[in-house]
Amino acid sequence: MKTVEIVEADITTLDVDAIVNAANERMLGGGGVDGAIHRAAGPELLSACLDVPEVRPGVRCPTGDSRITPGFRLPARHVIHTVGPVWRGGGSGEPELLASCYRSALSLLGERDLQSIAFPAISCGVYGYPPEQAAQIAVHEIRWFEVTQPTRVLLVAFDRRVLRALHAAIG
Repeated sequence: MKTVEIVEADITTLDVDAIVNAANERMLGGGGVDGAIHRAAGPELLSACLDVPEVRPGVRCPTGDSRITPGFRLPARHVIHTVGPVWRGGGSGEPELLASCYRSALSLLGERDLQSIAFPAISCGVYGYPPEQAAQIAVHEIRWFEVTQPTRVLLVAFDRRVLRALHAAIG
């Protein structure tokens, strides 16, 4: 059984098995939620990210994929780093890449037998993905993802526009 909740919160304060980090391909921190998670987790998170092998020069996690590290100083026990697409108008594979972010993060949750996860609005910050479209993709992927154990999924809004978009998508 899977429950889905929408919350307006600071994702770094949530006590769940895993929070999802809207990371960049280098996994070395950045702005927005990525920077906030790195600051809250402490310097150990950067060290753990540096230990993730590069798949090609400068890329530890390709767009649409996910990697997992411990949560260190966060209430969450793990951080699932996923790299969403930069919005280029929707015709450059952005919907498929964003959907892949949700699927790959949920797959890691299942592989590790974790039961709760919190997602930010992946790609909706500096990457410019329209929240209304991103929310539809997020809800679709979460609803259709098969779980084998009870799972709690939190969709975390960082502002009112994202909150409205999530509520509209969940119906």
